[in-house]
Order: sequence, then structure tokens, then C-alpha cells
Amino acid sequence: MAETNLLGSFLRDRRSRLDPASFGLSGRRRTPGLRREEVAQRANISPTWYTWLEQGRGGAPSAEVLNRIAKGLMLTEPEREHLFMLGLGRPPEVRFRSTDGISPRLQRLLDTLEVSPALVRTAAWDIVAWNRAATIVMTDYNRLAPGDRNVLRLLFVNPAVRAHQHDWEAMARFVVGAFRADAARAGATSEIAGLVEELCSTSPEFKALWRENEVTAHGEGTKRLKHPILGDIELEYSGFAVDGRPDLNLVIYNPIDLTVADDIRRLVRSNVDLDNQA
Repeated sequence: MAETNLLGSFLRDRRSRLDPASFGLSGRRRTPGLRREEVAQRANISPTWYTWLEQGRGGAPSAEVLNRIAKGLMLTEPEREHLFMLGLGRPPEVRFRSTDGISPRLQRLLDTLEVSPALVRTAAWDIVAWNRAATIVMTDYNRLAPGDRNVLRLLFVNPAVRAHQHDWEAMARFVVGAFRADAARAGATSEIAGLVEELCSTSPEFKALWRENEVTAHGEGTKRLKHPILGDIELEYSGFAVDGRPDLNLVIYNPIDLTVADDIRRLVRSNVDLDNQA
């Protein structure tokens, strides 16, 4: 017969995996892991209420209770998300966290895309990873200080980036709307406050767009650039979530024209050092 109390089963399983000795608990035990009352104490909830949860009684728990239990059971982030899906039928609210980079495995994936510029950005639109094609076609992020590797700073403050956009006004409006949506989705509203204040003071155009409160999606579309060597080019792009990292987004650009793809490959394989920012 299939298990009907999936939440209780998951809680019991994770409770049994914890080593009492690591929490300074001793004494003989009939079953492995922590006792229910010990988990309840660690989660700062009623032992009776926790027992009811394992038994499938008492109704749905609150998000606060699930967060306390996740902390008490020392759940990983995927386990915490699974706990919320079982208890509330939805994932937990995203917890924004800043990052200085990506895993070597993801970087190797970017590097395999020879003719497709690819980058990874945070919910605050900081660029934290890129491939060789991105430095050739988009911007040589290696030359920028980490604080300058932000899409909005480049678009609104850097004249070279503005000059390489085919339609800067349309691009700027789109980026501001997508940036607003991404930050809210990732729970990073307070984290971007400083950047927004900075851009409002340095760019009247950003300030006007920000006040319009438009929201857009950055899933897929096309991007047109004025490249110093390749000329006017058009790229299709798609955005992908990075599994286990809801604060990161992978964006891959593909040249529509096969001739442009061949030209990008030639530049990537050469030692050309472009001083372009697009």
C-alpha cells in the first residue's frame, strides 16, 4: 500500500539519519537518530505539534514552522524545498544570496559553446561567469573590475556599450523591466536598493524608466548589435535557471546567420584582442 503521509515519512526518515552524539546527546536508544521531542526542541516548537506532523494530524504547518524544522533537522536546500512541497504544496520563498562565481563544471559547460556567447548573471544582473565567445561578441568582462560587471551599469553608464546597441532605448526599457522582475522573484529587493539609488543619481534615463514600474520577462528573444568587426549582427537568446541556484540565470546567445557563426569561431580561435563592449 502506498504511503499517504508523505510529510510524516520524510520527517521520520531525516530524523533517523541524525547522529545524537553530534548534538551532545548520549544514552541508549531503541531506534537510530533523534527523538521527536529532541527535534521539536531544536525547532523551538511544541513536541505534541511535531508528533502530530509526523502522524499526519493537525492540519498544514505554516512556512515558519517548516523553516524551523528544516533548521532543526539540518536539511540541505533541496531537502528544505522538498519539505515545503510536501507540507504546503509549493516551494519556499527564494533566499537571495550573493555569489562570486560558479562551479568549475558549469564554467566548463560555458567553454564548450564556441560560437555561442554565454554568461551567468545574478538576480541583481551582475555577470559572474562568461565564455570566450562572450568576450568577443559582447563585452570583455576580464578587463572590468568585478563591481563594473553589471548589465545595468554597462548599459546606462558606459558609452561604448550604448553605442553598440542597435536600439538602445528599446533595450534599456526591456532590461529595466526584466531586472525589476528578477530581483523581486529572487527576494533581492533590498539588495538592489543601493544599485538603483546609484543609477537614479547618475542616469536620468534609468530614473525615468525605474519610476514607470514596468515588469517584463527575460526568457528568450533576439538581440541586435553593432559589432566593430562583425558588423550588424542578430542573435537569438534563451535564459535558463541554474538548478539548485535560483539566484543565478544562464543566458546563451546563438547567431542567426551561419556566416556570422563562422566568423565568431574564427575570432574565438584567434588571438584577437577586441576593445569592444556591446
